[in-house]
Amino acid sequence: MCIRDRDIHHIHDVAVQAAKTAAELILSDSDKQKSVNYKGRTDLVTHTDKKSEQLICTIINETFPDHGILAEESKPHLPNANYQWIIDPLDGTTNFVHNYPSFAVSIGVHYKKSPVVGCVIEISSNNIFTAIKKEGAFCNNNLITVSSEKDLQKSLLVTGFGYKHGDKWKANMNLFKSFTDITQGVRRLGAASVDLCHVACGIVDGFWEFDLHPWDTAAGILIVLEAGGKITQMDGRGFDIFQKQILASNGHIHEPMLKHIKPIIDSLNC
Repeated sequence: MCIRDRDIHHIHDVAVQAAKTAAELILSDSDKQKSVNYKGRTDLVTHTDKKSEQLICTIINETFPDHGILAEESKPHLPNANYQWIIDPLDGTTNFVHNYPSFAVSIGVHYKKSPVVGCVIEISSNNIFTAIKKEGAFCNNNLITVSSEKDLQKSLLVTGFGYKHGDKWKANMNLFKSFTDITQGVRRLGAASVDLCHVACGIVDGFWEFDLHPWDTAAGILIVLEAGGKITQMDGRGFDIFQKQILASNGHIHEPMLKHIKPIIDSLNC
C-alpha cells in the first residue's frame, strides 16, 4: 500500500469532520417528530438518514471528487476508484426513531479494498472512535485497547439480529441463549458499528452477527484491529466487508467462541 502520511491524515480529518457534522444534524433531529418509511417490516429509514448521508457525501465529493462512495441509502458512486468511502449515515435507525440511546454515524475509508481510516461517533455519549491503519485506535483522542479477558465464562458479549426472521435469525437466537448460559451475559444494542467500538475499547469482549452490510462494519473493523482485537467470519475464515457475518473479539476468547459457534455455522452451510 502506497499512501503518503499527509494524505491519509487529511482523509482521516475529513472523515471525522464529516461524521461530526452529521452527528450534530442527527442530534438536532432526535427530539423532533420523525418521518419514517419502511424498507421492510422492521427495517426503517427516516428523513434524517437521508439528510445525514447527503451531507456526508457532499463533503466527500467537494474534497475528494475522484473518490468512490458506497452508502446505505444511495447507489454506489465511482465503484472502481482506489479510495472508497463506506458510509452508514445513521446506524441504529430503529433506536433513533424510539429515542433509545444507541445510534451512530459510521464512516470507513478503504484503499484498494483494505481499511485505512475508520470513524464512528456514538451520538448519545458523544464518543468519537477513530483509527488510522498502523497508528492505533482512539476514543476522544485517547488510545484504546481491547480487554485482556481470557476466560469465556467471565466475558461479556454483544450481538445483533437481522431484519429477516429466517434460519439465520433462529440460529442466532440459539447462539444468544447458549452464550448467555456460559458467559456473564450477552447484550443486544441494535447498532453494529457501536458494538464493534465497544469491543475495541474493552467494554465487551466479543461480538458476532449475521446478515450484515458493508457499511455496518467498514469503520468498526479497523478500530477493533488497531485496538489489538481479532476479526474473522463466524467459521474462522478471513473477513472482508462484503461478508454477511462476523466474529470480533479481544483475540483471547476468539477460538473458544469459534468452537462454540462452529456447529451452528456448519448446520447453516454459510
